[in-house]
Amino acid sequence: MTDRAAVPVVGVVLLVAVTVAAAAGLGALLTVDPPATAPTASFDCAATADGEIRVTHRGGEAVDPSTLRVRVRVDGRPLAEQPPVPFFAADGFESGPTGPFNSAYMGPWTAGETASLRVASTNRPTPEAGATVELRLYAGDHRIATLETTV
Repeated sequence: MTDRAAVPVVGVVLLVAVTVAAAAGLGALLTVDPPATAPTASFDCAATADGEIRVTHRGGEAVDPSTLRVRVRVDGRPLAEQPPVPFFAADGFESGPTGPFNSAYMGPWTAGETASLRVASTNRPTPEAGATVELRLYAGDHRIATLETTV
């Protein structure tokens, strides 16, 4: 008996194994949910010298407040304490934000609604007259707006 007859059998077995592994890998990829898409919406921002920052949903898709994340910069420098929206009381901010920034808010954030928060005097840098405030708004991991206003 020769060893040559075993080579085609081994080759066929390896080819079948590679095909099964590739099919299993492709099947696993197809069962994974696609990444969530960011809502498409437009917003306006305003800030005052007493630290109030207001964001108005101007149009587009509704946004789930529980997915919101806000990052604020004043004259290019990030606030020492960032707002943990939605919240009611947090370090670096006066209690009682309004609208979708408040943890008691119910439902989606829709066009025409305004959310606001007030930076506490203990947070740095504070928005002062003439300062540029930049606000980045995220829904989950997706940035949905970068807004800029002058105090």
